[in-house]
Formats: sequence, C-alpha cells, structure tokens
Amino acid sequence: MNKQEIIEAVTDSKNIKAYSVNTVDKTTLQKWYELMTLGRALDDRAPNYLKQALGWSYHAPYAGHDGIQLAIGQVFEKNKDHLFPYYRDMLTAISAGISAKEIILNGISKATDVASGGRHMSNHFAKPEWNIHNVSSATGNHTLHAVGVARAIKYYNSGGVAISSQGESSTSEGYVYEAINGASNEKLPVIFVFQDNGYGISVPKKEQTANRYAADNFSGFKNLRIFHCDGKNVFDSMKTMIEAKNYVIENCLPAIVHASCVRIHSHSNSDKHELYRNDEEISCTKAADPLLRFRKQLIHSKQFAENELLEIEERTKIIVSEAHKAGMAAPSPDPNSIFDFVYPPAFVSEKYPEGIPGKDGKSLKLIQALNETLKEEFRNNPDTFLWGQDVASKDKGGIFNVTKGMQAEFGNKRVFNAPIAEDFIVGTANGFSRFDKKIRIVVEGAEFADYFWPAMEQLIELSHDYWRSNGQFSPNVTIRLASGGYIGGGLYHSQSIEGALSTLPGIRIVYPSFADDAAGLLRTAVRSEGPTIYMEPKSLYNDPVAEAIVPEGFEVPFGKARIRRSGNDLSIITYGNTTHMALRVAEQIAKEHNKEIEVLDLRSLIPLDKEAIIATAKKTSRVLVLHEDKVFAGFGGEIVSIINEEAFEYLDAPVKRVGSTFTPVGFNRILEKAILPDDQKIHQAALEILFY
Repeated sequence: MNKQEIIEAVTDSKNIKAYSVNTVDKTTLQKWYELMTLGRALDDRAPNYLKQALGWSYHAPYAGHDGIQLAIGQVFEKNKDHLFPYYRDMLTAISAGISAKEIILNGISKATDVASGGRHMSNHFAKPEWNIHNVSSATGNHTLHAVGVARAIKYYNSGGVAISSQGESSTSEGYVYEAINGASNEKLPVIFVFQDNGYGISVPKKEQTANRYAADNFSGFKNLRIFHCDGKNVFDSMKTMIEAKNYVIENCLPAIVHASCVRIHSHSNSDKHELYRNDEEISCTKAADPLLRFRKQLIHSKQFAENELLEIEERTKIIVSEAHKAGMAAPSPDPNSIFDFVYPPAFVSEKYPEGIPGKDGKSLKLIQALNETLKEEFRNNPDTFLWGQDVASKDKGGIFNVTKGMQAEFGNKRVFNAPIAEDFIVGTANGFSRFDKKIRIVVEGAEFADYFWPAMEQLIELSHDYWRSNGQFSPNVTIRLASGGYIGGGLYHSQSIEGALSTLPGIRIVYPSFADDAAGLLRTAVRSEGPTIYMEPKSLYNDPVAEAIVPEGFEVPFGKARIRRSGNDLSIITYGNTTHMALRVAEQIAKEHNKEIEVLDLRSLIPLDKEAIIATAKKTSRVLVLHEDKVFAGFGGEIVSIINEEAFEYLDAPVKRVGSTFTPVGFNRILEKAILPDDQKIHQAALEILFY
C-alpha cells in the first residue's frame, strides 16, 4: 500500500480504532520495518563518524521516538504538504523519502548534501524541492514558518497541511506560543507535533512546565484540538497522525499531536546522560525501545518469520554500506563558495539604472510616495501581501497612515492586521514566502523601529535562509520600520537601529531622504528576491523638505548613492533625516565662507555604493560622515574604514564623524536636542575639517 492508500484505509473512526499489527497488510508492515531498521542503523552509526574525525560533529539520536517519527513521514505528502522537522527527526526524514545516502551527506557535511550543501549543521535534514524545509538550530522557531506556509495553503486553497515537529522543551519558547495562538486565531491547516521525551538536554520536564504534558499548556486555545499518542508505538502514532491530519484538512483548523516518547541515548554526542540519569532510568528507556517492540509484534503476529526480518536487517547493512561509500566519495564544499548565495538576485532597473529621476512626474510628500508605491505594486503583482500591527483598521493604515486605503482596495485577505507580536509578524512572512517564489510580502515589522527587537530572532533566520539552504530558498520579504527621532518620542520611539541591523549578512538595508527615493527604493525592495529592511525617516513623512517630483514607476537600484549637492571643498556622506541638515549647512557655509560642500546621499546602506564614497573622497579630499545613529559603533565607522583603506592618500584632513551621543534618546526636547545631531553640530564639524 502507498501512503494515500494507508490513509484512506483508516479514514473512518472504526478503522482508526482497530489499527494494529493484525489490520495492516504485510507489504506495509515490511516497508515500515525497513524504514525503522534503516533509520536505527544510521542513528547508531552517526557517532562513529565523529570518532573517526569524518564529520557528523553534531548528532541527536532519535531512538525512542521511532513510532511518531515513522508516522510523521508516512502521512507527509511531498510537494503537497510542508514539513518542518527538527534536529532529532532523522527517521521522520527517512520515512518521508530522504535516502540513506542523503542522510549521510548531510551528516558529514558534503557539498552534495540536499539540505544545505554542507553549510548548515549536521542533523538538520531537509529537501526543499519536496517541501521538506531547511530549519534553524533555534529550537521551535520553525513553528512560525509552518504557520506562515499554512496561511498560504489556506489562501491559495492548495490542499495539504503544514507539519511542524519539535521536542517538548522548545514549547517553552515565546514564539511557539505566538505560532499556536496565531494558527488558532486564523484557523490554519497546521499540525504541531510535540515529541516529548521528558528532557530538554539535561533539564527534566518538571523544571520546564507545571503540566504533565506540554500540550496542556495550550488547552485553553479556541479552534485548537489536541491529540495524544504513544510515540513509541507505531500503530498508535500512525492512527493519531492520520486522524489529526484528516481533522486539520476537513475542518481547516490547527491541531497538536503530543507524542510520549523516551530518549534512549544522551541528548547528543556532546552530552553524557549518565551525569543526570541513574542506571535504572537508562535501563528502563532501553527496555522501552520501540524498534524491538515492533519487531516482536511482527513475529508474534505470525506475519513474519525470524529469517524474513533478518534478511531485511542484512539488506539494511548493505544499503548503509553503499551510502557510506557514496558519501565518502562525494566532494567537500569549495571554500571559494562562501560568498555564493549571501544575497539573492535584486531587481535591476532598465529605465533608471542610476536611480536618477527625470523632470516628469508629480510632487509628493514622502508618506504619499510610500502609500502610492505600495498600491501600485499591489496592482502590479496580485501575489503581494501586507500585514503588521494596526495597518488595516477602517480608514487607518498604521500609526502614521502609510498603508491607508490599502485594505479597502485589496481586501482583508491581502492586507490585514497581525497580533502585537513582532516575531510572529516576521516569522509568518518567512513561512508564507516559502509557498511560492512569486509571492512578495511587505510587513510593518513594528509600529516604531525601536520596538523591532523581539523580531530579531526571526530577522536572523531571514538573513541566512538563502545562504543556509545553498540558494534553494529566499524569503522575499520587505520589512518597513518607521525610524529615527526629531519627534520628541524618547525611548522606543526615536532610536535609530540601522547600525545594529547592518551587522547581519544577507539583509539589505535602505534609508531614503526624499519622496522620489522613497518610492524608487520601495519599488525595488518589493520586486527583488530576498529580505530588505526599509527604514522610513518618520519625521519626514509630511515634512515639505522631503517633498519631491516622483516619476511614474520610478525605480532606484540597490547600492546606488546619489549626489544631492555638488562641491569640491568637502564631502558630507549621509542618509535619512540628516541629509536635509547637511544640505542646509552646505548652503550656509557657501554663503559664509565661499566653500562648496558636496552632499552624498547613500540611500542604500547594504549594499553600499563604495565607488561613490571613494570618488567623492578623492574629489574633495575632506570628508564628514554624518548620520542620526550613535557615532560609537555606528554605521559611519564602516564608511570611514573604506575611505582610510582605499582613499587615504587623497585626504587632506582626518575623516570626521557626527551623530548621536552614546546614550539612549531622551524624551524631553532639551535632552533630545543634546543627544541628536543638528545643524549647529554639523556646521561646527564641517568648519573644523575645511580649515584643518
């Protein structure tokens, strides 16, 4: 019987209850034993690779989870369902169809590893072409991705389910609560499997939660059904997973499957369970071995003779041996490949290759440029979506009304509010984008950039998904953040955070100063593959100083700075709010001292226009780096380093920086003024460089 026939055979409740060694045909039982034997052979063999210094430096043995893992893989339908296994899910992966060779290639980190080409940690099993997803080492964070892809399954009515698997201890993570809360609220087709072996490494379950079962922590959630099974028992696990999947598909509601397991071995090959488990407990776990139990059932049922099972075990040894030989012969990753797949392809403008507009267009404020561009892109691509906090409430569109009118035009399936949970907003965007490469997502990551920190865990995932998957998956997500000060907002409303975000490879960061660039950069971000942080200087939303002529369909490529004022005596390199300060100071100094200052607006921080930076430094020989963020450890330090390394001999004065003090931003306007850069501070610094 194939997977679908097995599922259909036990669809009605009567058959489900009767599911046992005596009601499943011999062909299927043989297949299951082959899979379980193969899995255990690889599970037992994995530590030997480490001992021989051949790889597999991290292995979390699954022995004791055999029943539930076999069942997860058996109910999974490739290219229809979406599976998010965790690091202990070796048998899950094998049961889902991943071969012994592919398991070994992953374990010893070979270039031909289908999960990541040796880039990700061993025991992180995946096959993206089948929708077996490459997940993080941060346990349980893929629950958010599963919820996101389940949202897409429901929206596109594609059938199937998302299956997220994890240990019970990872349910202590806040993002797991966010995922299950969101799935129950949105009524999404997702199964959360908790494989409960009683330990989080060495920490017993009683120190994780007051409930006996971790699933009971979610028992109060509406629209959520909880199933329990013996994860050591093949038949109970199969019955429960099939029942859960049928329930989720028929009702389009989420479910939890709580599987009680045992962990026969240590947590991993870097752990010694003898240090926290006594001999009696370890002996009991071995006595509960699901594979031995299943083998005995096959013999006692008289469907198999001892010699038949021995033949299967011998064939398994041959399969593993051949897989080992193939794995050892496979190529190792090329060290020259480390820069491959850091950033996916960006949209390239043919009409505006330098991102410089013509004279045609209409005059727009910065907020209008953002709003109109979003609407244009939504009309251009029907697979574009937007969600976030407070972004779709009647006539309101976000705290600043940037998304005003979007839900009215595009409907509440494409534009909708999310819970006040930044990690959920970003994590489900990652998951939703996994459904189809054509999808583009814009999220308001937080109402103010300062509130974005809870989402950093998911931003990390966005940053290295493309690299980690060896170019197989790129989350096409634009994260909008209202940034900066000058509004009297104080903490959580006036901080600049781009300096911290710019340390993450794989994330593009743009920061416009004028309405035209705001439109052009947003259009490029939405049309490009990969994640982009879109910083919006909120004090300029309605400020006439940022108003500009915006051509229809204007595009600004990534990594292209723009000279906003030409000069020969000093270069001010800047972006965002401080661009306008630089322009005012330049005009003032021209009148006072007849000195012409060039103002280079970076627009794009990652990627950075190094050529433009070096060119302006060579041209004027004097440079002031200006930004709103803190000077100490701020982004400007990278610009100074580039100039010192590549244009030092052209300098006639030291490069100087102006920015915020190394303090939080105060709420009182007096404190804010003392902390943030302003015209006076910039004027003084510019004169010091000019007359050095």
